[in-house]
Amino acid sequence: MKHIFKQGNKELPTLLLLHGTGGDERDLLPLAEMIAPEASVLSVKGNVDENGMARFFARLQEGVFDEEDLIFRTNELKRFIDESANDYEFDRDRVVALGYSNGANIAASMMYHIKDSLKAGILFHAMVPRRGIELPDLSGTRVFIGAGKRDSLIPMNETKELVENLKKAHSDVTEFWTDGGHELRREEVDEAKKWFENNFM
Repeated sequence: MKHIFKQGNKELPTLLLLHGTGGDERDLLPLAEMIAPEASVLSVKGNVDENGMARFFARLQEGVFDEEDLIFRTNELKRFIDESANDYEFDRDRVVALGYSNGANIAASMMYHIKDSLKAGILFHAMVPRRGIELPDLSGTRVFIGAGKRDSLIPMNETKELVENLKKAHSDVTEFWTDGGHELRREEVDEAKKWFENNFM
């Protein structure tokens, strides 16, 4: 997978950066700088092309995921992280996903499908990746969720269902809501920074 790796402080977790639809491996580098400037970064570009826009998995229409492709791409990303941990010599057990929109959804999918695939996640504007499955035990997996009360792409009840599912699987979940829409707001970035510092610094 096309990516950028930036070596940082090895005592901190490695940030896995996962862009939104139409983004690339450079998109979230400024965000990582704001949230955890000293951390190592593995920033990945999604392998799916949707009308010239990069994504991490295919969808059938807005808000309707191609579940078969979602599962395939989730496993593909997991294998890529495993290989990257060997190549770049970072601690595979201490990877924190930092994802926005489509990137946050693939991070959530990793938590839903693969036990211990992520140490933690900062998920901005995420949806429920899949329904009708039992989640692995997420004890010890911390998640920060940033969301907008007026998000036209993701209704509030969608985010609340995601939070509930993660909590039922014993994840420690922190929610932060803005009055905004699907855009990323400074206040949720600031809260994510505080959350990261409280949990990992």
